[in-house]
Amino acid sequence: MDIARLFSGTIQKDRREFDQLVNRCHRQAYNVAYRMTGNSSDAEDLTQESFLRAYRFFDRYDRSLPFENWLFRIMSRVFIDELRKRPKLKTQSLDQPLCGGDGDSEFLLEIPDFASNPEQMALSNALEESLQTALNALPEEFRVAVILADMEGLSYEEIADMMNCSLGTVRSRLHRGRKMLRLKIQTARQQQNHKTGELR
Repeated sequence: MDIARLFSGTIQKDRREFDQLVNRCHRQAYNVAYRMTGNSSDAEDLTQESFLRAYRFFDRYDRSLPFENWLFRIMSRVFIDELRKRPKLKTQSLDQPLCGGDGDSEFLLEIPDFASNPEQMALSNALEESLQTALNALPEEFRVAVILADMEGLSYEEIADMMNCSLGTVRSRLHRGRKMLRLKIQTARQQQNHKTGELR
């Protein structure tokens, strides 16, 4: 038997299987990525990078386990790795004028209004804005744990395996993450109610 042909056939079979799995779970993977990142552009990048890594290591995938769980483990690691690589951002008020190239002139930033963007409207319908804002404010380890447990319905054992930590750490992150999430949502709603009351 020609070993090269056998190897080529195995690669093609794996590619077909991988393509079927991607087609089956692409929407769910994107939704998880969106919940982690909080915006469509980063969600697309995270989804693409996760699928690329999954394909690169597809020979290590244990077919007796759900593909989605294996993929989410990859995705959570990619997400946390990317966050750790980013430099700490220096914040600046949008109302503060910026200096021009000549050093003398100043100008103000003009921020576009994306409220009428159909994609953003669809995504905000899929996931309540206050919830997404609260999720974005959580530290990444708590955010990933809460998303995997409460939105994707994974078991503590699966999350521990994905996040490479103990069950106790998962329980602690979920307890603290849920508590922080509740507090952030309550605070946001109180602020919204206060603003609504001022407008009346």
